[in-house]
Parts: sequence; structure tokens; C-alpha cells
Amino acid sequence: MADAVDLSVPLGHQERADWLKSIIRDIPDFPTLGILFRDITPLLKDVRAFRVALEGLAEPFKDAGIEQVIGVESRGFIFGAPLALLLHAGFVPVRKFGKLPAETIHVEYALEYGSNTVEIHTDGIQRGQKVLVVDDLLATGGTVGAALDLVQRLGGDVVGIAFLVELTALQGRQRLAGQNIFSLIQY
Repeated sequence: MADAVDLSVPLGHQERADWLKSIIRDIPDFPTLGILFRDITPLLKDVRAFRVALEGLAEPFKDAGIEQVIGVESRGFIFGAPLALLLHAGFVPVRKFGKLPAETIHVEYALEYGSNTVEIHTDGIQRGQKVLVVDDLLATGGTVGAALDLVQRLGGDVVGIAFLVELTALQGRQRLAGQNIFSLIQY
């Protein structure tokens, strides 16, 4: 029988963020020339790092009475579903248009070059439920802004928004002004 892996990392917030940053891989010129891509896959495959990231994302919301965690397609699912378990809440996906089988509402939002549409099941959130919206990355805030619109249209009470990584130079936080935003790692 294999020995149990020690998953504890007794670090403060900044030390934890720095340690997780050291695991995230930088890929220059991806997907296009001049872009520095922050690849989180090394963090995901490292059980200790993944656990530390999830616990760090859950910590600010552990006593907030979250009833539903909203994960934004697709990497928001990776963090949203286990966060829902840690917070003793349900999980509701926000998906690209045409991917959900039951009755939905949807919203179209602008991208740098074009637009996209996301949707949520109409029964995913009950009026007044406390909701945490989760995604892997805060860049410009467009996708999460669309998810917030859906949650608010269904009457959910957005308690917070959680991101693993925030790219501060892109000023997504300003687009989401007035929201309780938490990002574990900032670049």
C-alpha cells in the first residue's frame, strides 16, 4: 500500500500565490505572436497544487452561505464543481449557446473580434439563492459579465466572483465594478 501524500501547504496568502505561480507555465507567442500564455495545466496535474488552489479559492467564501456555484465554460467547470463540493453547494454550468438540453436563457456579449453567446438553465438558480461565480481567468471580464447577467436575470444573489488568475493589465476588474471579486493569483 502506498504512503499517503501530504497535501498540506502551510502558507499565507501571498506565499501560496507565489508558490502556485511557480507551477504555472509561461508559453510565449501562444496563441499568437506577442502573447504570453499562462498555462495552468501543470497546476492541474499536481494534486498538491490543485488542492491548494481550490482551498485558496474557497477560503474567502466558506462562511458566506453559498447555495450555488456557477462555473463558466469550460475551465470554470474545472474549478467550479470541486469548489461547490468544498462549499456544500450545488453546481450550475454556464455553457456556450446550444449546449444545454432543457429550457434556457442566453446572453450575447462582445469579444475583441466578434461576439459569443452563453446560456444557463432557467431552473439552475432560484430567486434569492446565494451564488458564487467561478472561472479560471479574469482578463477583460466579458465572459463573466455575461454570466453575471444571466444569474441576475434569474434572481440570484451574487455573493462573489472567484478566479484562479487575474491579468491586471487588462482591467477586467473595472468592468465588473461593484462586485466582490477574489483572484488567487495576479499577473
